[in-house]
This record gives sequence, C-alpha cells and structure tokens, in this order.
Amino acid sequence: MAKFDKADLERRMKGAIESLRHDLSGLRTGRANTALLEPIMVTVYGSPMPLAQVATISAPEPRMLTVQVWDKSNIGPVEKAIRSAGLGLNPINDGNTLRLPIPDLTEERRKELGKIAHQYAEKARIAVRNVRRDGMDNLKADENKKEISEDDRKRGETEVQKLTDDVIKELDAVAAQKEQEILGK
Repeated sequence: MAKFDKADLERRMKGAIESLRHDLSGLRTGRANTALLEPIMVTVYGSPMPLAQVATISAPEPRMLTVQVWDKSNIGPVEKAIRSAGLGLNPINDGNTLRLPIPDLTEERRKELGKIAHQYAEKARIAVRNVRRDGMDNLKADENKKEISEDDRKRGETEVQKLTDDVIKELDAVAAQKEQEILGK
C-alpha cells in the first residue's frame, strides 16, 4: 500500500474536474463541435476504440460535422456507434464519409442534454469519492504500520474530507454552468 500523499490525491481529484470539463465540452449547445464525438467508442476489430482512432472528425460548417472513416469496412460500426451514443445525431452515409447535420435544440433535447451533463458530473463525483477512499485507506494503513499516530490519521482524514468537499463544490459549479448554457438561461 502506498504511503499517504495529499498532493497526489489533490492531483487525481483535479483530474476529475478536467475530465468533467472535457466531457461537458462535447455536449453541444447548438453549434458543431468536434469534441461532441470524442467520447464515442466504436467496436472495431473485436475491441472498443475511441472514434478519433478510427476516423477523422471535422466541422466544415457551423451546423455540420463530418466523419471520414479510414478503413471503409468500419463505416457501419462507426455509424451505429454515433446513432446509439444518445446525442440525437443521424449520420448520412455517402459511402466513405458520414455527414452529421446538427439539428436545432428542442426544449426536450435541451432537457435530455441537461440530464447527460448531470450524469457526467455524477461520474466525476464518484471518481473523486474513490480518490478520497484511497486516501483514507492509505491513512489507515500508515497508522496500522505505526508510521503515523491516530491523531495524525484523524488530521489527515479531515484534510482529505475538506479537499473532497472543495473539489465536489467545484465540480457542481462546472456542471451547473454547463446546464445553464444548455438550457439557454
């Protein structure tokens, strides 16, 4: 078991915030953005791969994305992955390129995207809680190995909890801002 390292916990928790920001950048707010397709995984050659590793994604115009699949035999799985990603996009297959017109956001679609943003935030919160658990486990292990006292463990646990609370507050703020942007308020 690793020794307790607050800086490492903080780095990992901040990583969850960056990951959330990255995920949220993929949620569209009415404009074509290549980040929208980045989280999509495609099953090709028997294993799941990020879409960006099997195709080139571009935004030739404000309301259109194009996906140029490198190996034409993968165009079917790529199209299927985009359709089932829950983004509300319907690819137009012209043989070797998928064109994705970006539809206007309906009120229903905005609410759906708000829910997806909420799911991303919850995933990030879970990641932060897992980091907190690791930190608490390391503190207990250090105490059991007599490397720190019970008081040091309790102080460390208080620090870890405060760090966790601060990071989750920041996650909530990032998610709330994106939800406001999506809902157009």
